Amino acid sequence: MARLLWPLVRVLLLLEVAAAVNFLHHRYEEMVQALFSVQNECPYITRIYSVGRSVEGRHLYVLEFSDYPGIHEPLEPEFKYVGNMHGNEVLGRELLLQLSEFLCEEYRRGNERVTHLIHDTRIHIMPSMNPDGYEVAAKQGPDSIGYLTGRNNANGVDLNRNFPDLNTFMYYNGEISGPNHHIPLPDNWKSQVEPETLAVIQWISNYNFVLSANLHGGAVVANYPYDKSQDQRFRSHRRTVNTPTPDDKLFQKLAKTYSYAHGWMHRGWNCGDYFADGITNGASWYSLSKGMQDFNYLYTNCFEITLELSCNKFPPEEDLERQWMANREALVAFIEEIHQGIKGMVSDENNNGIAGAVISVQGISHDVTSGDMGDYFRLLLPGTYTVTASAEGYQPQTVTTTVGPAAPSLVHFQLKQDVVRKLPERKTSGTRTNNKALQKKVVPRATHRGTQR
Repeated sequence: MARLLWPLVRVLLLLEVAAAVNFLHHRYEEMVQALFSVQNECPYITRIYSVGRSVEGRHLYVLEFSDYPGIHEPLEPEFKYVGNMHGNEVLGRELLLQLSEFLCEEYRRGNERVTHLIHDTRIHIMPSMNPDGYEVAAKQGPDSIGYLTGRNNANGVDLNRNFPDLNTFMYYNGEISGPNHHIPLPDNWKSQVEPETLAVIQWISNYNFVLSANLHGGAVVANYPYDKSQDQRFRSHRRTVNTPTPDDKLFQKLAKTYSYAHGWMHRGWNCGDYFADGITNGASWYSLSKGMQDFNYLYTNCFEITLELSCNKFPPEEDLERQWMANREALVAFIEEIHQGIKGMVSDENNNGIAGAVISVQGISHDVTSGDMGDYFRLLLPGTYTVTASAEGYQPQTVTTTVGPAAPSLVHFQLKQDVVRKLPERKTSGTRTNNKALQKKVVPRATHRGTQR
């Protein structure tokens, strides 16, 4: 009997929470107030910080959920949601505010699922990457909104076409057997990006994010990399060329997790388009250059997908509750996807963590690196894999491991110093500090550790 009643009790509890949420559009000041309200309600598991400012000086605020806010715990993965990248695509902004209040309230209620999620994951929520554009769109209101009004930032730039184009380097590297991961930025990249883009790049450089989604509007589909086709096509050539990453099957699984947990995304027919299972490879839909999704995959350890969540870019307030109910389970389920594959510590013979160690999986030509404390996270589908950890100045270590369908497998590496390679260094420095600095150079990065998307 208890088993039969539990689903009904769970629905009633969630409905009670939903009734307490304010289903309204939030201007910038109201959004900030909502974030600080959540932080005030759950001060021991939340932290608010700003990653930078917009062109007009508005903060790009992030609300963090963790059992130790502000601290990276070894072996605890970092997750992020980014909303409102296009200022006139507002549903993601409102959903992330709802999600923030939901996580806080459910944690206070003792919801085991939410409690485990917050204790085992460091969650970062940015409701608005483009607060200036939102204010332009909001002034017109949802009834008279122009299709593109407020889409760009205050300088008139589309932020999802403003990241350094690493795809071109990656496609060239493929022709010369070069890397397609942790591609270094061009020397002049800072002069080519907007303040909001710069802030986000610095943000994702300073946090070892593992999984992410950015929330858009204008369609209903879960979109995964690559967004840019190797064959340069334009958006007028719809459904052009499928351009998969080396992690294509994993990305499809991640996208399906959201679409099938969503109220109707998985049905395929939405907004006049059809996408099987409610998912699509970005380039097979239309080619997009300099997007944030591909940039995450090619520059960092983060696997990001793009979620198109509503046909109406600026839905009326009376539709917000229905949209929240359709997306609530999907938003939580997608965060839980971070707990799969393998994770572990890379250390030296004295158990000191090695930052910047490269984790390679045989048969998948995309590596990840360990963070500042030596911990790494590699999302993988269930199966048996041959994994190698390597770092400059150390002998590589290779192991075979099996990944199950549930929690990630713990795979630790302890690397021995490569004596032959270390001898020349002792002639010039002879210090342990300099050797550590050399280890961090293993990854050539600036900082180590419409339906238009």
